Amino acid sequence: MENIPQVKLGLIAVSRDCFIISLSERRRSELFESCKKRGVDIYEAKTTVENERDMLKAVEEVKNAGCNALTVFLGNFGPETPETLIAQKFDGPVMYAAAAEEYGNDLINGRGDAYCGMLNCSYNLGLRKIKAYIPEYPVGTADEIADMICDFIPVARTIIGLAGLKIISFGPRPQDFFACNAPIKPLYDIGVEIEENSELDLLVAYRQHENDERIPAVAEDMAKELGIEGNQYPAMLPKLAQYELTLLDWAEEHKGARKYVAFANKCWPAFPTEFGFEPCYVNSRLAARGIPVSCEVDIYGALSEYIGACVTLDAVTLLDINNSVPADMFKEEIEGKYNYTIKDTFMGFHCGNTPICKLSKGKLNYQIIQNRLIEKGGEPDVTRGTLEGDIAPGQITFFRLQSGADSVLRSYIAQGEVLPVATRSFGGIGIFAIPEMGRFYRHVLIYKRYPHHGAVAFGHWGKALYSIFSYLGVEDIAFNQPKGMLYKDENPFA
Repeated sequence: MENIPQVKLGLIAVSRDCFIISLSERRRSELFESCKKRGVDIYEAKTTVENERDMLKAVEEVKNAGCNALTVFLGNFGPETPETLIAQKFDGPVMYAAAAEEYGNDLINGRGDAYCGMLNCSYNLGLRKIKAYIPEYPVGTADEIADMICDFIPVARTIIGLAGLKIISFGPRPQDFFACNAPIKPLYDIGVEIEENSELDLLVAYRQHENDERIPAVAEDMAKELGIEGNQYPAMLPKLAQYELTLLDWAEEHKGARKYVAFANKCWPAFPTEFGFEPCYVNSRLAARGIPVSCEVDIYGALSEYIGACVTLDAVTLLDINNSVPADMFKEEIEGKYNYTIKDTFMGFHCGNTPICKLSKGKLNYQIIQNRLIEKGGEPDVTRGTLEGDIAPGQITFFRLQSGADSVLRSYIAQGEVLPVATRSFGGIGIFAIPEMGRFYRHVLIYKRYPHHGAVAFGHWGKALYSIFSYLGVEDIAFNQPKGMLYKDENPFA
């Protein structure tokens, strides 16, 4: 994956000056060894922090070691002011965890009281309004805290990525797609930069790439990826290759002071007639490389996709929460085979932006809806360029980070799966099953005014996503609540 930061962790131990410093240092060394056993690349700072001067020295030590994320380890009670100032002085995400007591016959010199110290640490972080990652139960043995650090890594990677992200958009949004409304102030609130451009700017840049000497190599790579059966329109691959190079060059030339990019691009109605193709397949290829390209200038869709790519180090996609599963199809293919009701299921769809590695079998095709509109259902020409196929079955997480007209960030997370059931339809599409989806659809997606686009991460990643949204200060994090757990607006008599 490109365009995704690498996490270099540092480990700093702290010790309250009225406790035995060697206890914290020994426990730090044991934690370091536990991390090494798990393959975690972590730098063990040799400076143990007892006071503010130690804090400055330790922060300088980990910075010089190239660390961009930290674990602050309370090997004993810890000094609450210096330990919280570490997060204030360090430029990157910081996790706090505390050592559990070890032996029942060593509770005099061997007792660290970090269980108590963690409370004061949290209180002090709040007083200073310092963000930090604190695990669900932040007290443990060396092995347990090493596992917490493994959970912290995708969170840290995402926070680092967002701090260096620029979203590049080419708009404006299509008419009647106000659902992709994107007030940009909340992007600045979480440290994300944005560059908004005209669709015309993109067309000019595309034309400047005509006869680019790199086109044949990219077209050849596309043909190899698609295979003989999937490459239905080989003659159009040079156009698609030209467009891919246009986006990649724009990203490189316009990222400026930022390290990472994501795109939110216009794709209809003028795009196919002026460019001569649909951009979906190119969007899928960039998403597979860690450079999301959202459809319909969906800025928060692009943001959500990038978050998913950072968390999973894998391809992601953006889909319409599109249509219900027909009753006859549910009865024939799903009922009795899978533990879902028809209201738990729906079809997730987009024209063809899902990477081929996430399709059961993908092929280059045309956009049937735009073909009806532009080419009156005739032989497809400018509407070609989608990547179609059923989405591969397996676990998924549907999620979105969104701001509405009130410029307040809110989010949802719902874990489920793509069922191994043929869709019998067109586009990049799958039959999704999420427990209690019907209630989630009504009382989260509809009640909270979410748009129809949702980001899809492949696998169950709710735990990391929830931690990320909490770290970003999102107060409204919705999820598919189990039966018996009523939503705020749910009728208890329904």
